[in-house]
Amino acid sequence: MSEASDGDRVPEHYRGREVMRRRQVGTSTTDQRLLDTRGPTDWVHTDPWRVLRIQSEFVDGFGALAELGPAISVFGSARTRREDREYALGVAIGRGLARAGFAVITGGGPGSMEAANRGACEAGGTSVGLGIELPFEQGLNEYVDVGLNFRYFFVRKTMFVKYAQGFVVLPGGFGTFDELFEAMTLVQTRKVTSFPIVLVGTSYWSGLVDWIRATVLADGKISPPDLDIVRVTDDVDEAVEIMTAARRDRADEAPGGGSGPVSPNGPD
Repeated sequence: MSEASDGDRVPEHYRGREVMRRRQVGTSTTDQRLLDTRGPTDWVHTDPWRVLRIQSEFVDGFGALAELGPAISVFGSARTRREDREYALGVAIGRGLARAGFAVITGGGPGSMEAANRGACEAGGTSVGLGIELPFEQGLNEYVDVGLNFRYFFVRKTMFVKYAQGFVVLPGGFGTFDELFEAMTLVQTRKVTSFPIVLVGTSYWSGLVDWIRATVLADGKISPPDLDIVRVTDDVDEAVEIMTAARRDRADEAPGGGSGPVSPNGPD
């Protein structure tokens, strides 16, 4: 948010590294214009040029995060209020991960994302926010130290996985589910290895886990080992320890004893 005249606050809108006032932009987003094929055929001429913009977003992300070090991506609802228990839980998770030597990566928005960034920031850790262009974009929260704003979801999602050694997932909605199931798919297909995923909030997540076990597994759509891809807990210390243990395992498996951090994806 930025200050207007006489204390009237005007929402900001982020497009890449450019910040624009809400009243200066419409509700259309870059992703929408890329994916919406209705209308005139001028997309034939404009889409190839979008490749360069997509490339530039990857370059910006890789350049900004390449030396981040060990990090954990934390997901959760943007609608979580500061007075909610889940907000306090997010702060505690961010603080615990930072004290364990991890940078904390979130979507950079409000709610649970802000909470995790806040915990990491207050603990003296590195707090990263990866924002996205949306019609209702609220901008990066005030606790982000390293912030990037993306036009394309798929570029942003690559950064969440490439520069994290695991996911901690707080209660959330469709965006949280999207990140969660993509990560589960990447682990299942071994596109990423040694990549723990922890769901925090048993009362919220147990119904989903029970459905996966009773319906998806029972119907043969997944295999029994796939149930081990995620862990569910209410304990912040346990969630942090799972991430720390995975980091130790990666170090033990690295050549020469693993004196430094290892990317979950390994070298290109």
